[in-house]
Amino acid sequence: MVLFLSVVQLALVQHVRNTCVDAAAEGARYAAHVGRTPADGAQRTADLLRASLAASYAQDVTADEVEVDGLTLVRVTVRVPLPVVGLLGPGGVMALDGHAPAEGV
Repeated sequence: MVLFLSVVQLALVQHVRNTCVDAAAEGARYAAHVGRTPADGAQRTADLLRASLAASYAQDVTADEVEVDGLTLVRVTVRVPLPVVGLLGPGGVMALDGHAPAEGV
């Protein structure tokens, strides 16, 4: 029984992680379009998280522009709690990023 619940816990964490990374990447791509701002990407990410997981997972979303090797990127960061099934899983917070190259004019 413990093994089964451990596998369920791992699957739940992976699902939440993958969903948050996908939402952050989509938010970064959205913000990278000409005429959009990092705040637009953060809002898009939060909307996606509310629609796919729960409102509590959309509370800590930030976005900014960063420069890496001369390339301007939009970075969207999502900080979410680890989902815990019972008392088996670890506590804590996952910080997940999505990046996209910013479009120029």
